[in-house]
Amino acid sequence: MGKEDSLRDEINPSSYGDRITVLCIDGGGIRGIIPGTILSFLESKLQELDGEEVRIADYFDVIAGTSTGGLIATMLTVPDEKKRPLFEAKAIVPFYLKHCPRIFPQSSYGRVKRMSALIGPKYDGKYLRKILRQILGARRLHETVTRIVIPTFDIKLLQPHIFSTFEAEMNASEDALLSDVCIGTSSAPTYLPAHHFKNRDSGGNEREFHLIDGGVAANNPALLAMKPTGTVFPGSPDALASPQSLDYRKYLVLSLGTGTPKTEKKYDAKMASKWGIIGWLYKDGHSPLVDAFTFASGDMVDLHMSLIFRSISCEHNYLRIQDDTLSGHVSSTDKATNKNMKDLVKTGESLLHKPVSRMNLDTGIFEPVGNEDTNEKALIRFAKLLSEERRIRKQRFHQASSN
Repeated sequence: MGKEDSLRDEINPSSYGDRITVLCIDGGGIRGIIPGTILSFLESKLQELDGEEVRIADYFDVIAGTSTGGLIATMLTVPDEKKRPLFEAKAIVPFYLKHCPRIFPQSSYGRVKRMSALIGPKYDGKYLRKILRQILGARRLHETVTRIVIPTFDIKLLQPHIFSTFEAEMNASEDALLSDVCIGTSSAPTYLPAHHFKNRDSGGNEREFHLIDGGVAANNPALLAMKPTGTVFPGSPDALASPQSLDYRKYLVLSLGTGTPKTEKKYDAKMASKWGIIGWLYKDGHSPLVDAFTFASGDMVDLHMSLIFRSISCEHNYLRIQDDTLSGHVSSTDKATNKNMKDLVKTGESLLHKPVSRMNLDTGIFEPVGNEDTNEKALIRFAKLLSEERRIRKQRFHQASSN
């Protein structure tokens, strides 16, 4: 690869660019098919503009993902032998279709399966670990094609742990295997086992991690991706220490949800008032407790992001694509039947044709913006902005190199 193609190491926005570009992907288990479908569309538009060889990772300074979103972020940025992304965006959905039935095997003994989930994880996680070890191999966090941010939660310390390329470049104890990071951020309580591993710092000292799903802390990782850390962000080190000094007008943020069943209104206070531990953990194929903390954290971040960009009159710099109208099996995190997975693909495709929506800051409801186009057209606009930013960086980099 030539210098002109290395956006991470040589084309730094604080030196060559006008914007800071951020991609964020929520958690949601098998519903990762929805953002996978959207990312395939976005990459196809970027390829129409800049050639078939370009990839999503060529356009974003930071890609953040939680749980299934962390897996997608890793797929988009893990390097091949030429230090280019190992996967195209269009490979995400086929990956899910192929492997999810073995990650979330559907038992014909439904009642037995539900009872066993009361005393242990619903799934043993062995196939997920096997396939991630196989695909990601010995690649570590510092090697990603562009910088990534992936939240987890350390159950031993009872605090979030955020894995990022920024930290891995500075601290060897943070430079974990990408497979360990993906397994950790995907270890959803009640669904998959917690993940334990050790890592060494530059002095050979061991550090232990005891991880569960990052959705416990940040199911929507958008704010984590905007943390002022590392050389990707403009300004001096002193300026970086103060979030107030950040110019959010420079940010271009694409945030992808995995869908929620909010409009279905499947729970109510009368129902919840009767739940004990079992009721909160399992109700009609869902976990109300898991739904509550993942949807709540996602909405709080979207509210915060919406407030930030509205306050500086830059709403168009922040595009959140989410579907709150899921119902039935497509709202499940683990219904890995062929029919349901195909329905999730259709959900992602139909979401492209829905109008751009934003959170109503007064009501907290995600609703269409009356004077805007569809998500498809918004993504086409986004692709043009990303392409132009990349062109500017390459042009300025060549000018600087020739001087």
